Amino acid sequence: MTRKTTLALLVASSLFMAGCGQNQDGPKQGAPVSAPEVAVMTVEPVRQALTVELPGRSRAYKEAEVRPQVTGIISERNFVEGGVVNKGQSLYQIDDSTFQADLLSAEAELIRAQASAESTYSTVKRYRALISKKSISQQDLDEAEAAYKEAKAQVLVAKAKINTAKINLSYAQVNAPISGVISKSNVTAGALVTANQAATLTTIQQLDPINVDIVQSSSQLLRLKSALSQGQLQEDESARVTLTLEDGSTYAHKGTMKFTEVNVDESTGSVTLRAEFANPDGLLLPGMFVRATVTLGVDPDAILIPQNMVARDATGKASVMTVSADNKVVLTPVTTAESINNQWRITQGLNPGDKVIKTGLQMVRPGSSVTIQAGKQV
Repeated sequence: MTRKTTLALLVASSLFMAGCGQNQDGPKQGAPVSAPEVAVMTVEPVRQALTVELPGRSRAYKEAEVRPQVTGIISERNFVEGGVVNKGQSLYQIDDSTFQADLLSAEAELIRAQASAESTYSTVKRYRALISKKSISQQDLDEAEAAYKEAKAQVLVAKAKINTAKINLSYAQVNAPISGVISKSNVTAGALVTANQAATLTTIQQLDPINVDIVQSSSQLLRLKSALSQGQLQEDESARVTLTLEDGSTYAHKGTMKFTEVNVDESTGSVTLRAEFANPDGLLLPGMFVRATVTLGVDPDAILIPQNMVARDATGKASVMTVSADNKVVLTPVTTAESINNQWRITQGLNPGDKVIKTGLQMVRPGSSVTIQAGKQV
């Protein structure tokens, strides 16, 4: 009897320990599973400037090709090649002996014409006195007055010749039409030059400020104008242009957009935009290739989502995982535009206040329930 009692106690003790072990090892089968926790980002529109990087080349702000306006022999060159010249500074001296002789001749012709005018005027005054006495005919008076008018015309012709001679004499000294950096000289002292010849004597370029011609595709320009007209974008009047130089460095001075060309290049389908930059150190030279970062417009209500939160299917369509009001996961298709600082600008699919899953994507699927981590909303 005692052995049976002891055996019963051992069996009961084993069953009790097994029950306790089951409770300690885990939940009973059929117990509810808790929803996975995720961190979300609440969509909040922001004002975002939209920029694009475009190729361009620098151009001189002003450029003057220096040519002679009279024919003659170059007697002097009065500048240092590659130096800076000021407007009105003498660049070349053309032998002016012929032009001085022409001026003297014109002045002598003026004196002769003035003497002739005085003589004919005296005749006219005398004839006017005699006509009242019937001493001369009306024809004689008319001829005297005509001769006087012709003499006065000759005086004007002589004065015009003097002006022409003075102009040609001044053109014998070739002056700088603008201030700037002057290039090499294409002629030396002793060279014969002719008026308005095709070949230039030298070239002057003003490099501070300096222009940069930027090339933009006409299709991109059309999309921009369409977005502006529909109110999707706003113009930014204070936008500045930033340059990246050929060596990858950023140009220290920012520029301003001046105008957009009205013609489209038929060979490239592009439009030229011109920006102006300060160039006090002469770092930018004409013809230099640059890349310009241009502000196209401002999206007043831009929605920006980090790129790692956007998934794409095999066809390239983009989507994000959002959390609905009842904490269900929703696969939301979106339309992406340009990339801005490792973020996609979303143009369709999301609205302000939507909650986009930021972390924990590997633990959820569409339709499943989730718990939003406290303090993890952005």
